[in-house]
Amino acid sequence: MAKRSLSFVCQSCGATTLKWAGRCESCGEWNTIQEEQQAGGIGAGPKTATRAKGRVVPLVGLSGETKEAPRIVTGVAELDRVTGGGFVKGSALLVGGDPGIGKSTLLTQASAHLALQGHNIVYISGEEAVDQVRLRAERLGLRDAPVQLAAETSVEDILTTLEDKKGNERPHLVIIDSIQTLWTEMADSPPGTVTQVRASAQALVRFAKKTGTTVVLVGHVTKDGQIAGPRVVEHMVDAVLYFEGDNAHQYRILRAVKNRFGPTDEIGVFEMSDKGLREVKNPSAMFLSERSATAPGSAVFAGIEGTRPLLVEMQALVAPSPLGTPRRAVIGWDSARLSMILAVLEARCGVKFTQHDVYLNVAGGLRINEPGADLAVAAALISSLSGVALPLECVYFGEISLSGAVRPVAQAASRLKEAQKLGFGQAVIPDGNMKEGSKALGHIKGLEELGDLVANIAASAHKMENA
Repeated sequence: MAKRSLSFVCQSCGATTLKWAGRCESCGEWNTIQEEQQAGGIGAGPKTATRAKGRVVPLVGLSGETKEAPRIVTGVAELDRVTGGGFVKGSALLVGGDPGIGKSTLLTQASAHLALQGHNIVYISGEEAVDQVRLRAERLGLRDAPVQLAAETSVEDILTTLEDKKGNERPHLVIIDSIQTLWTEMADSPPGTVTQVRASAQALVRFAKKTGTTVVLVGHVTKDGQIAGPRVVEHMVDAVLYFEGDNAHQYRILRAVKNRFGPTDEIGVFEMSDKGLREVKNPSAMFLSERSATAPGSAVFAGIEGTRPLLVEMQALVAPSPLGTPRRAVIGWDSARLSMILAVLEARCGVKFTQHDVYLNVAGGLRINEPGADLAVAAALISSLSGVALPLECVYFGEISLSGAVRPVAQAASRLKEAQKLGFGQAVIPDGNMKEGSKALGHIKGLEELGDLVANIAASAHKMENA
């Protein structure tokens, strides 16, 4: 019988210690360390391992014939975009997101489309019974799709069932919903713990590489928005996809943060409806809908998400604060970045926000991580403070440095081309991007300093007062 070793594992970051502690020294989280027992084969030290003689591995040069990895096109265009053209055969993917965000719905739709194309698809649910999965498929209008279902949580039983299928019956795609519900006999810990998640994921990834079957793992997220379980699970798989969105909005964003076979930071946009997730063909028009032409504090940012240019509305509200310490609230952007923009506006441009509450929102529930949104945020803040509405047909992009300089950003031509396609005729961009700026727009203004933007909006406010 394998010797059992006792360890204390942090359920947040996966760090292992020899004794219990209230606070994890690796990630700083409190009350996340739990006692776990594991077999000597998992996490065993080097003293317990027996060294076997290895084989000679052939070494080759960089030059030679290369073949593109074969893919399984799902038929869901936005999902294929994020994965880089479809699921790669023999790969393992991890899909994470908040509960109820639509992970199971999207994978049910993708598996049904593939099954109708003639692929052998296996959907294994550890959270729901078979009848519940069937009810979801019926609601989505996919009841007739020949998807093979099972409700099981034992890794050994799952692998035995999958390996029992030979030849044409071997599955092309296996969906595990979710990895936190699985357990393996190789670990004594309860399901959902770091040891079980790591061991179960390792066994499924090994199966994918050995058989050429694509395996999609669904993962829960923590309160910080990260996929629950050790980070080593993300390193073991070939692609990591995050499903983002807010239950108050009907739009969902599928974002690739890791992809060994395609681009990263690519996004797919979906709209949640009573018939499931519907693909959004023109997300820029969606995020710009219901804009007001007279309301100050609104600026359109021309951004880039992966390879896709995307226009989104940045909304700011600056109001006098009755508190000694003004509030700073941000939705969809980095709060630290907002603090930096406010500091630059005060120190370099003389625009005072110390007696005002500042609220910033990215319309449509999208989350922006690009520094190129600095200029659009600054324009929205100045517009709200001065009470002057910005031109409705103008877009903004540019990075702001601590000195107040407006720095150029990448792919300016693609941003302007997307703006032109949606009917925008003006743009305010960094002066360093003027050379690659498109002449299609009616008027493009290049900025070197943030103070120039403040002066332009102040001049517009002076004209309104004199009119």
